Amino acid sequence: MTGKLVFENLKHRPMRTLLSILLIGVPVTLILCLVGISHGFIEDSQRRARGVGADIVIRPKGSALLTLGYSMPQELVAGFFAKQPNVQIATGVLNATVEGVTLGMTGVDLPVLDRMSGGFVYKDGGPFQGADDVIVDDYYASQKNLRVGGHLKLLNHDWRISGIMESGKLTRIAVPLTTMQDVTENRGKISQIYLKLDHPQDTKAEVERLKGLPALEDYPIYAMEDFTSALNVNNVPALKAFTIVIIGIGVVIGFAVVCLSMYMAVLQRTREIGILKSLGGSKAFILGIILVEAMMLGIGGSILGIIMSYGAYWLIHTLVPASFPMIIVYEWWPIAAGITLIGTELGALYPGLTAAAHDPIEALAYE
Repeated sequence: MTGKLVFENLKHRPMRTLLSILLIGVPVTLILCLVGISHGFIEDSQRRARGVGADIVIRPKGSALLTLGYSMPQELVAGFFAKQPNVQIATGVLNATVEGVTLGMTGVDLPVLDRMSGGFVYKDGGPFQGADDVIVDDYYASQKNLRVGGHLKLLNHDWRISGIMESGKLTRIAVPLTTMQDVTENRGKISQIYLKLDHPQDTKAEVERLKGLPALEDYPIYAMEDFTSALNVNNVPALKAFTIVIIGIGVVIGFAVVCLSMYMAVLQRTREIGILKSLGGSKAFILGIILVEAMMLGIGGSILGIIMSYGAYWLIHTLVPASFPMIIVYEWWPIAAGITLIGTELGALYPGLTAAAHDPIEALAYE
């Protein structure tokens, strides 16, 4: 009985129903897109870090896991780390952001990096041929419509594209380390050191040994396994706070849309409510109709939001795959739907109580 009444009410006003579902679906899409981008960014960073082939990562003094802008002397690579027992290869890189905070480029010692990682897999072109050459990955090349032999301006410097590589190793944009140091005015500086060990099974013991050396106190030193494991959304405070804000906006939008929609529906169906009450419908029955209708709108909005998130996924991967590596996070579907349903039920509560409180005589006389 209740289900049939709700279905007929929704069907009787198709435009209001569709608009309500659409407006409820928007915050669901926002939540799923934000979560998808944050998880995609972290997973992409993990994959590129593992692609280096290193066993240990050393960061500058005072730096946190994901911070940029810190540097350390390049002489530490050859003058200290390369001479350590059990260290097979040591190399340093210099990082810089080039587009917002989501896309960076890296200065590398390419021959040493190739020995450590096994080398970039080139889809077109090849290694640096000159000091002003740049290698970009296939995502960035697709995003910017780049070709080998073309030119790219980054950090107020003109670069020639020598190669397009398969994504998944260290960076999306690689340039010669010395040129990067000159362009960024960081001569003799690097922002990260990678070590490949003779015996990778001894990584944790080697990390502890290095941390115990007086010359390395205050340097954050991580086993690559620990470093990549620590790269997650919970370790990015600003991102976590932003996610909570977006979720809050989703609840508010769901609340407001359903509250307005249900309140207007109650006004339009005053006589209908009077008839139901005169036929013996209780306050709980009337309230239940309104809440069930709101739940149906919330379910419809959640389904539409999930569908629209796929559209956003396609659009982002088509236009900006390098800047925003979004993925579909399936475990967030029920979370986003639950948040939406809470907002819609709260929004329907006041109109439902108003409808339940109608006097049947006055409702029947309503014009």
